[in-house]
Amino acid sequence: MTDNVDVVIEAPQWEDVGLHALAEKAVLATLRHLRLPDDCQCSLLATDDARITVLNADFRAKEAATNVLSWPAEDLAADTPGGPPALPEADFPGEPPFLGDIALAWETCRAEADCAEKPLNAHVTHLIVHGLLHLLGYDHICDEDADLMERLEIEILGELGFPDPY
Repeated sequence: MTDNVDVVIEAPQWEDVGLHALAEKAVLATLRHLRLPDDCQCSLLATDDARITVLNADFRAKEAATNVLSWPAEDLAADTPGGPPALPEADFPGEPPFLGDIALAWETCRAEADCAEKPLNAHVTHLIVHGLLHLLGYDHICDEDADLMERLEIEILGELGFPDPY
């Protein structure tokens, strides 16, 4: 299997989740669904609500915990609502494209999965796909973009054997 994701576990609760395998599977499925090179890379920080609150405040001016944050390595956003983002490019010839960083918060992810009565692995996989789509230039700011992103998430998760998360 290609090693697409550099997983850093900061909160010990993530240790028993099998996060590296979940992340690799989610990232590879997303890349293949979008017909992107299998060697694209990203990093994933598995942290807790306290740390993600600080990150959310620092980068989004929102002092609250959230389930997932993402920091794209480059702005790939489409020029028109609902349009396809630009393709990622490698920083150096012969190197795989680095897409950016994703962070997940344990308490929020766990609580959301419990509240929705979903298996944690299904919810976390959805959030990784969601975060990766953000790295790839997708967003949900306007209705057209949100519809596209949601449809892609449903399709990718379906290919992985997970039900519609919405």
